[in-house]
Amino acid sequence: MAEILKGTQKFYIGDSEDNYSAEITFSNVGNKVISIDRTYVSDELRGQRIAQELVQKVIDFAREEDLKIIPTCSYAKTFFEKNPADQDVLNK
Repeated sequence: MAEILKGTQKFYIGDSEDNYSAEITFSNVGNKVISIDRTYVSDELRGQRIAQELVQKVIDFAREEDLKIIPTCSYAKTFFEKNPADQDVLNK
Protein backbone atom coordinates (compact mmCIF):
# COMPACT_ATOMS: atom_id res chain seq x y z
CA MET A 1 0.00 0.00 0.00
CA ALA A 2 1.11 3.55 -0.68
CA GLU A 3 2.22 5.75 2.19
CA ILE A 4 -0.47 7.84 3.89
CA LEU A 5 0.81 11.37 4.50
CA LYS A 6 -0.42 14.07 6.89
CA GLY A 7 -1.50 17.38 5.42
CA THR A 8 -3.41 20.38 6.67
CA GLN A 9 -6.58 18.91 8.17
CA LYS A 10 -6.26 15.84 5.98
CA PHE A 11 -4.46 12.60 5.36
CA TYR A 12 -3.72 11.66 1.77
CA ILE A 13 -1.93 9.39 -0.66
CA GLY A 14 -0.21 11.18 -3.51
CA ASP A 15 2.54 13.56 -4.55
CA SER A 16 1.21 16.52 -2.56
CA GLU A 17 -1.88 17.78 -0.74
CA ASP A 18 -3.15 19.17 -4.05
CA ASN A 19 -2.15 16.18 -6.19
CA TYR A 20 -3.59 13.14 -4.42
CA SER A 21 -5.15 9.86 -5.42
CA ALA A 22 -6.89 9.35 -2.07
CA GLU A 23 -7.70 11.64 0.83
CA ILE A 24 -9.72 12.08 3.98
CA THR A 25 -10.43 15.58 5.23
CA PHE A 26 -11.50 16.80 8.63
CA SER A 27 -12.23 20.13 10.27
CA ASN A 28 -12.26 21.50 13.78
CA VAL A 29 -15.84 21.97 14.95
CA GLY A 30 -15.44 22.74 18.62
CA ASN A 31 -13.50 22.15 21.77
CA LYS A 32 -11.32 19.13 20.91
CA VAL A 33 -13.85 17.87 18.34
CA ILE A 34 -13.22 17.24 14.66
CA SER A 35 -15.58 16.29 11.86
CA ILE A 36 -14.61 13.87 9.11
CA ASP A 37 -15.93 15.78 6.10
CA ARG A 38 -14.91 13.75 3.08
CA THR A 39 -13.32 10.47 2.07
CA TYR A 40 -12.13 10.03 -1.51
CA VAL A 41 -10.34 7.15 -3.23
CA SER A 42 -9.52 7.23 -6.95
CA ASP A 43 -10.64 4.41 -9.21
CA GLU A 44 -7.14 2.94 -9.48
CA LEU A 45 -6.88 2.55 -5.68
CA ARG A 46 -10.38 1.24 -5.01
CA GLY A 47 -10.78 -2.26 -3.62
CA GLN A 48 -7.56 -2.05 -1.59
CA ARG A 49 -9.11 -0.97 1.75
CA ILE A 50 -7.60 2.51 1.33
CA ALA A 51 -10.69 4.34 2.65
CA GLN A 52 -10.63 2.13 5.76
CA GLU A 53 -6.93 2.91 6.28
CA LEU A 54 -7.60 6.64 5.92
CA VAL A 55 -10.36 6.56 8.55
CA GLN A 56 -8.05 4.59 10.84
CA LYS A 57 -5.38 7.29 10.42
CA VAL A 58 -7.85 9.93 11.60
CA ILE A 59 -8.86 7.71 14.54
CA ASP A 60 -5.21 7.24 15.52
CA PHE A 61 -4.64 11.00 15.19
CA ALA A 62 -7.70 11.71 17.36
CA ARG A 63 -6.48 9.33 20.06
CA GLU A 64 -2.99 10.87 20.04
CA GLU A 65 -4.38 14.42 20.26
CA ASP A 66 -7.20 13.54 22.69
CA LEU A 67 -9.88 14.56 20.18
CA LYS A 68 -13.40 13.34 19.54
CA ILE A 69 -14.81 12.70 16.07
CA ILE A 70 -18.12 13.48 14.39
CA PRO A 71 -18.36 11.31 11.25
CA THR A 72 -20.07 13.60 8.75
CA CYS A 73 -19.24 11.84 5.47
CA SER A 74 -21.21 8.71 4.63
CA TYR A 75 -18.18 6.41 4.50
CA ALA A 76 -17.00 7.44 7.97
CA LYS A 77 -20.51 6.98 9.40
CA THR A 78 -20.69 3.46 7.97
CA PHE A 79 -17.17 2.66 9.19
CA PHE A 80 -18.06 3.53 12.79
CA GLU A 81 -21.33 1.58 12.61
CA LYS A 82 -19.40 -1.53 11.53
CA ASN A 83 -16.47 -1.07 13.96
CA PRO A 84 -17.72 -0.71 17.53
CA ALA A 85 -14.17 -1.03 18.92
CA ASP A 86 -13.37 2.39 17.46
CA GLN A 87 -16.44 4.17 18.77
CA ASP A 88 -14.54 5.42 21.84
CA VAL A 89 -13.42 8.40 19.74
CA LEU A 90 -16.94 9.40 18.74
CA ASN A 91 -18.34 12.67 20.06
CA LYS A 92 -21.50 11.53 21.84
